[in-house]
Amino acid sequence: MQKTLITKPETILVGISVRTSYELEQDKMKGNIFPCVRRYFHEKLFEKISNRAKPDTTFCAYTNYDSDYKGAYTYFIGEEVTSLDDPIPEGFQQLIVPPQKYVKFTTAPAPMPEVIVNAWKDIYKMASAELGGNRRYHTDFEIYDDRAKDHDNIVLDVCIGIQ
Repeated sequence: MQKTLITKPETILVGISVRTSYELEQDKMKGNIFPCVRRYFHEKLFEKISNRAKPDTTFCAYTNYDSDYKGAYTYFIGEEVTSLDDPIPEGFQQLIVPPQKYVKFTTAPAPMPEVIVNAWKDIYKMASAELGGNRRYHTDFEIYDDRAKDHDNIVLDVCIGIQ
């Protein structure tokens, strides 16, 4: 994976979320993330989001960590919005990601879900020095854009908040 240090400004997301944990997600088909993602795309929930900043660019965020990556956290899937002027659809939430420094990892092309599973496995193994700083455990996210259209050959960015 290619690694880049970046700073991102505040980002406002609108979407849906589920509470889960590292342990629960070890079996992807029994965890809470897969059904949440399936619902988001099968029901085309993204079409209900107003003021979409970059239509068809999906953010999958990990936030509200109880501790570190092995504890409970909230998984959020949605899109960046330019404003919250319009009402948020029923059943949706907003997530305001504060400005922060990130290590952005860009994956090599690979099929889904292996591309993201392997990226996270590599990230979990990294010590702070290799990562580029201590993890902040506030909000981390994946960005799925045009490079993710071919599910057999996905490239995506994984942004890990650091102190």
